[in-house]
This record gives sequence, structure tokens and C-alpha cells, in this order.
Amino acid sequence: MQSKATTVEQYVSELPADRQATINALRKVIKKNLPKGFQECMGYGMLGYVVPHSIYPAGYHCNPKDPLPFMGLASQKNSINLYHMGIYAEPKLYKWFTEAHAKASPKKLDMGKSCVRYKKAEDIPLKLIGELASKMTPKEWISLYESAFKKGGTK
Repeated sequence: MQSKATTVEQYVSELPADRQATINALRKVIKKNLPKGFQECMGYGMLGYVVPHSIYPAGYHCNPKDPLPFMGLASQKNSINLYHMGIYAEPKLYKWFTEAHAKASPKKLDMGKSCVRYKKAEDIPLKLIGELASKMTPKEWISLYESAFKKGGTK
């Protein structure tokens, strides 16, 4: 269920009221904690946080015209999804997050490689998501990306 919105504001405004509140709460905590250098934008039909071309001119290897993706938020039919590429690429961060999530939420973690799904807004541990957002700088993400993805690493 990809949005055709071209701006973050348009994306949020097209959501049902309850989803707007949840996405705005997530945006607020992410933007408060995300290290300087990441940029909020639309990409892949969802709200995203990227390393802009001004910092990483090479862009995303799948399409160098796109900035390097890092995090995303999407309101799907049955869940609100948080995508965090660092969880997928960095085993220590994955371990930290899964252990911290077990302590921060009574609900079982519903997670794919980089996607964390929440069926109910009240199940989202906002403080933990903010802490997760703070764990990696653009420079660290670029280094990890280049070693794990771009150069044909094992990920």
C-alpha cells in the first residue's frame, strides 16, 4: 500500500486521524533523536530518513539518483511499520534492539529483516524508537552500508 504523496505533509494528511497521530508521534521522537545529517523526505511511497546527496553524493546503489535510505515509516493496511536499515546491517544493534524491545513492550516483537510492525499504536515503545534512532550517525551508516551492501558484503 504505497502512497503517491510527494511530501511528508501530504502523506500524513492523507492518513486516517488515528494514524496521523501515531505517525506524528513517531516523527517527533525520531526527529528529536536522529543524529544531525539525516534528512526527512518521501521515498518508496513512505516517509523516510535518508543521507542526502550533499553528504553522500554516490546515493543509493540500486538507483544513485536516490539518496541513501536509512529509516522509514509506513502506514500499512494492518500495521504501522518502522524500517531501520541499521538493524539489518549491524548484528550488535539488532541484538540490542530485540533485547531492549522485550523489556520496553509487553507485546511480542513482530519483525522482519529491517521492518518492525505494530498493529496497535499503544504497542509502540516511542522512547525505545527514539533511542534506536540515536544509535547511528550518517557517517557510521555510510561506512556500514559501503562495507556490507555496496561492495557485495554478506547482507
